[in-house]
Amino acid sequence: MDVTHILDPLNPAQREAVTAEPGHLLVLAGAGSGKTRVLVHRIAWLLATREAGPWGVLAVTFTNKAAGEMRGRIESILARPVGGMWVGTFHGIAHRLLRQHHQEAGLPDGFQILDADDQLRWVRRVMRDLDVDEARMPPRLVTGFINARKDEGLRPDHVDAAGDHGQDGVLEIWRAYEAACQRSGVVDFAELLLRAHELLRDDPTLLAHYRSRFGHILVDEFQDTNTIQYAWIRLLAGETGLVFAVGDDDQAIYGWRGARVENIQQFSRDFPGVRVIRLEQNYRSTGNILAAANALIAHNAGRLGKDLWTAGSHGDPVQVYSAYNETDEARYVAGRVIHLVEGGDRRDDIAVLYRVSAQSRAFEEALLSAGIPYRVHGGLRFYERAEIKDALAYLRLVANRHDDGAFERVVNVPPRGIGTRTVDILRGTARAEACSLWAAARRVLAAGGLGARAEKAVAAFVDLVDGLADALEGLVLEHQVEAMLGTSGLLEHYRNDKSDRAQTRVENLEELAVAAGVFRRGETLLPVELDPAASAEESAEPATGAVDPPRSALAAFLAHAALEAGEEQAGEWDDCVHLMTLHSAKGLEFPVVFLCGLEEGLFPHQRSSDDPNRLEEERRLCYVGMTRARRQLYLTHAESRRLHGAEHFTVASRFLREVPPDLIQEVRMRASVTRPAFQRGGVAEPRPRSRPADDGGGLRLGQRVAHPKFGEGVVLTYEGSGHHTRVQVNFDGAGSKWLVLSVAKLEPL
Repeated sequence: MDVTHILDPLNPAQREAVTAEPGHLLVLAGAGSGKTRVLVHRIAWLLATREAGPWGVLAVTFTNKAAGEMRGRIESILARPVGGMWVGTFHGIAHRLLRQHHQEAGLPDGFQILDADDQLRWVRRVMRDLDVDEARMPPRLVTGFINARKDEGLRPDHVDAAGDHGQDGVLEIWRAYEAACQRSGVVDFAELLLRAHELLRDDPTLLAHYRSRFGHILVDEFQDTNTIQYAWIRLLAGETGLVFAVGDDDQAIYGWRGARVENIQQFSRDFPGVRVIRLEQNYRSTGNILAAANALIAHNAGRLGKDLWTAGSHGDPVQVYSAYNETDEARYVAGRVIHLVEGGDRRDDIAVLYRVSAQSRAFEEALLSAGIPYRVHGGLRFYERAEIKDALAYLRLVANRHDDGAFERVVNVPPRGIGTRTVDILRGTARAEACSLWAAARRVLAAGGLGARAEKAVAAFVDLVDGLADALEGLVLEHQVEAMLGTSGLLEHYRNDKSDRAQTRVENLEELAVAAGVFRRGETLLPVELDPAASAEESAEPATGAVDPPRSALAAFLAHAALEAGEEQAGEWDDCVHLMTLHSAKGLEFPVVFLCGLEEGLFPHQRSSDDPNRLEEERRLCYVGMTRARRQLYLTHAESRRLHGAEHFTVASRFLREVPPDLIQEVRMRASVTRPAFQRGGVAEPRPRSRPADDGGGLRLGQRVAHPKFGEGVVLTYEGSGHHTRVQVNFDGAGSKWLVLSVAKLEPL
């Protein structure tokens, strides 16, 4: 087979990585250097040169969308399907392993996945059963503790409370929560990874099979792996598996959620004979943006090291705007957006990035005032909406009656007269008899343990779910969803609702049936195959238990929905300006980027300033933000900012000082406005407020004004006096102008 077309689109460093001889390989791929292309072409190369077959390749990504795109691009390059190859997220692949070997993992055949909201609900229920005061021990903190320990590969018995009564209490909750999950046949996201790792670790025969099968393990975004993920890779690779890791230690920004940049730094020590290849040619940003980003990140110690470069132009200097306050900062951004759009840019080309979500308010107000469409990234996505979760809970109960989380969510939705007291009786029975809530309901009904009205309501609910199961039998997936929506009363409930969001909820529920149809037709990437025998290559798999067992479309769809709800990724957006936190911007790129709020205490955040490791992650976060820009980068900061109800006089971020001055063009000189804090004897003090310009009009330096032609701007400085006074105004859209004050018709704002 001719393989030259696989290499044609690659630069020399990319070709070196793609065609490397078998062995462990670490590809340090800088921002915009084509890391996904290298990963895809490496897999295509392995398959085309027959160094591996599809059954011998395991590729791990961090989103289902990326996994689907990867498989599609590989098939496009090879011009043939690649059935049998495992491509997915860590959670998706772990889920697949547990489905195929549920007995060995100690799970029922129809186990379900708890998303974050369901997990929190379960923890709350366990705490109520244990009579734990939520005010003393917040459920979210308990859930976070459990997930963090699981991500480290730990069980309750592995954690030493060391006489800490508070931690003893958390461990008691954790044990009760684990027992409840095991009893109901459900797993949370952290459990997926931990249980899959334990499955392979504790079953030598199974481990030997998968080590023999997956000779090539390829991992994307390696810098974002946590402890259990790295342990899982090491365990599966063993002495024979070859690991191809692609990542960038300079973009490791998720330490707060368990990712360990140390994994990519440790890789060369844990895997013998590692070859390191650096991808440094950037295809995204201009030379000046890259030079600024390189200079910034060079201040971090312990880097594996690389310098981004481009064959393209140097481009414009990085623009730095020193705002009077957060309102001035936001108005400046809005003014520049108007100017850019008038110059031919789409609003969709522009992103406003900030460190904390509270910063968005000022930008939203400024854009709204200017009539500029915008979208704040981070709103609830489809599978996270309450009405969708209600509908999925009904489907989960149909698939598994012993799913306590689903039972509790919809037992009184729509309202059917089953109150808290009745549910408490069911919980008490479930706890006393070590059974699920569904089984408890059956037993309570048989024993007559409820009042007449409550008994009638619970019996109606049980009959409803049983009737749903019968009604859905034999229907295609989307018709199952439609039948559930009608029979459960959910659709009618929201149609009769008179609230503002009722119609939106009805449309969302109707869209769920559409999504089910798309899923059934294979237009959505499946976390597991519905029919593993569909291709000749897959049917050639040895009968060792590695072929997925037959599964219903409903069970697969529920798993898909849970996995999708667990991801954090942007959706498709209309033509509007994008507002988002820096963490949300990871993986995205825009022609124009405004990186705002570069002030000490805000960015870097005050919680990180005194911790060298956290400060370095803040710097990496700034580096990520800068390298999102393709053509133009704006850095802004305010000399005073109101946050959390108080006004703060601020100092420009050290990150601004770490960018060489020759790469920067200051839109406005910081010295011209005399409000920022300055150092006097080591103590930061606000400078005296500026005196008015000598014109009788009372204008002050830093004051916002409006001009009939140039629009709104800020007074920067002035010269002269009396009738001949001239003022310099930085207009949001027109830039800096000198005007004779007596004839300029400036209107104070």
